Amino acid sequence: MRPSIRQLEYSVSLAEHRHFGRAARACAVTQPALSAQIQLLEEGLGVRLFERSRRGVFLTRAGEAVIARARDALRSLDDLVGAADELREPLAAPLHLGVIPTVAPYLLPAWLKQIRVAHPTLRLLLHEDQTDRIVERLRHGELDLLLLALPVPGDDLEAFELFEEPFWLAAPADHPLARGGRRRVVEQDLEGAAVLLLADGHCLRDQALSICRTAGARESEEVRASSLATLVQMVAGGLGVTLLPATAAAIEVHPGDGIVLRRFRSPEPARRIGLVWRKASPRGQAFHQLGALLRSGVPRFQLPEGVAGARSGEGD
Repeated sequence: MRPSIRQLEYSVSLAEHRHFGRAARACAVTQPALSAQIQLLEEGLGVRLFERSRRGVFLTRAGEAVIARARDALRSLDDLVGAADELREPLAAPLHLGVIPTVAPYLLPAWLKQIRVAHPTLRLLLHEDQTDRIVERLRHGELDLLLLALPVPGDDLEAFELFEEPFWLAAPADHPLARGGRRRVVEQDLEGAAVLLLADGHCLRDQALSICRTAGARESEEVRASSLATLVQMVAGGLGVTLLPATAAAIEVHPGDGIVLRRFRSPEPARRIGLVWRKASPRGQAFHQLGALLRSGVPRFQLPEGVAGARSGEGD
């Protein structure tokens, strides 16, 4: 027996939701209809895919293997449709873009304007989440393209680097690293300093931790923020210093905040920002074109005017 697309969709939905009612609602069908199709699928394949009990619905060992292949089959069907769309017009189909929180609010506003001008018919659907989750969703075919910090491991993925973004030091105005006439700092200046970091799960935390270990700094135990905006407020409150991506620092730090921004001497610590997609995606050529468009709109990294401690020419 060859399973139908509907049966594959229903079974994958049940595997994700582990509940017949929620799976049926996600597929916009009645629960009896979903149950009947999954039963027909199990009978046709001759294996039990799901274990039903009072505690819920669980995948059997056979179910885990079959559902993994069902996801692959549905992803291949989506790629087939996507290939046909690309033959008609590049970037014609809706584009599900996954973006990490430390990039989305700082780069997307300007880039979205560029995209709308170059591709006015493109329907862009944004999904903001942490790196691990959007990478998993990309591999499952739920997302088409990611905008995040590189590298992302995996031979099944292709990356297009857009630019390298420096980290800037943000310190309270009365902090030793903020005083004096130095135009720039070096990483070793952080030795022994309490550095405020994001909570677990943010790739920016791992990047900042790497810099801290090299410099001999220590992570502050007083706070682990869930956003860069919170980190900035904690610095303003005198709880410590932090490392901010340049695009975020230019937006989050304002005159009168009592925060000094300092650049590092060359070579500056930095992160790489880029696009990532599945190598098997039929839209790879279009994503290359989109990457070239975004690369042309990379911002200049200059310390914002009027911020305490920032002087003319300091960002040059």
